[in-house]
Amino acid sequence: MIVTTGNEVEMGKISQYLGVVRGIVVRSPSIGQGIMGGLKSIVGGNIEEFAQVCEAARTEAFNRMVQHAHEIGADAIIGMRYDATEFSQSATEVLAYGTAVKLTSK
Repeated sequence: MIVTTGNEVEMGKISQYLGVVRGIVVRSPSIGQGIMGGLKSIVGGNIEEFAQVCEAARTEAFNRMVQHAHEIGADAIIGMRYDATEFSQSATEVLAYGTAVKLTSK
C-alpha cells in the first residue's frame, strides 16, 4: 500500500477517490512505564518509556488505517495525517487518517 502525506502519487494517476480511511487506537502507559516516566519527568529530558507508548500507538493506528484502505479496495492513501487527543491524564487517542484512492498507470 502506497501511503503519502502529499496529494499525488508518482506511481500512477488517481482514477477514483474512495473516501476517508482511519485507524484509531487509545493507549495508556503500563504501570511500570507510568512509574518510570513519572520519575523521569521530575528531572526533565526525554522520557523514553512514554515515547515507546506513543510510537506503538502510532504504528497500530497506521496499520489499522491501511487495513481499512485494503478493505475498501484502495491502491494508495494520500494526505495521510496523525492526530492525538488526551482523554485523561493516562489515556490518549491516536488517529491516523487519509484519503483512499484507486490508481491507474500514468
